[in-house]
Amino acid sequence: MNTSPSNGGLVKIQDVEKTFRRGSEEIHVLANLNLDVPAAQFLALMGPSGSGKTTLLNLIGGLDRPSRGEVTVGGQRIDQLPDRRLAQWRARHVGFVFQLYNLMPVLTAERNVELPLLLTPLSRAERRRHVQTALAVVGLTHRARHHPRTLSGGEQQRVGIARAIVTDPTLLLCDEPTGDLDRHSGDEILDLLQALNREHGKTIIMVTHDPHASARAGRTLYLNKGQLTTEPMR
Repeated sequence: MNTSPSNGGLVKIQDVEKTFRRGSEEIHVLANLNLDVPAAQFLALMGPSGSGKTTLLNLIGGLDRPSRGEVTVGGQRIDQLPDRRLAQWRARHVGFVFQLYNLMPVLTAERNVELPLLLTPLSRAERRRHVQTALAVVGLTHRARHHPRTLSGGEQQRVGIARAIVTDPTLLLCDEPTGDLDRHSGDEILDLLQALNREHGKTIIMVTHDPHASARAGRTLYLNKGQLTTEPMR
């Protein structure tokens, strides 16, 4: 099913298939999938475990390539980019937020946030300004010099979000960002994602299994058996 809006999109997925091999067996994860995500939209992707949600997110973020079809972000066919150029594109245009934070335990919050900037030509002073701005956006300036082990789960996820936005990326891709948090901390993270979308115009695509989380998005699509629909599968 083609669930694309009629207006142009920042993210365009056209006739995408994704197949994995397990020995001699072919596993078809995505089948003839189409998707159009306008700029500044907050989209939730839902579906049962193994439905291909994370696979789709990885294709959009340039972490994987389709077996067939086109993946275009901001007018760039990223599925056609050579590996090195794809890595450069990803560093500039995509911020990733993971369920388990993926912070470096030996680094402070501010140093964790700085990591993506080390791949840029910014000076140390410029990197510091970017880090301070990102931590201020997520409300953690006062925790900048704390290590992850001294932060709550919600605070660690805020650091993860600050790291994701510090380069001012085109896309924010979130894979179960509240999956490891209690409801109160999860709500705080969802409040922050909504603010990034509404106040800062960030385009957000969030994979989640939680209807409470998906209700915060401006649009929800459901993935099952390799296809996207506007209604959950029965």
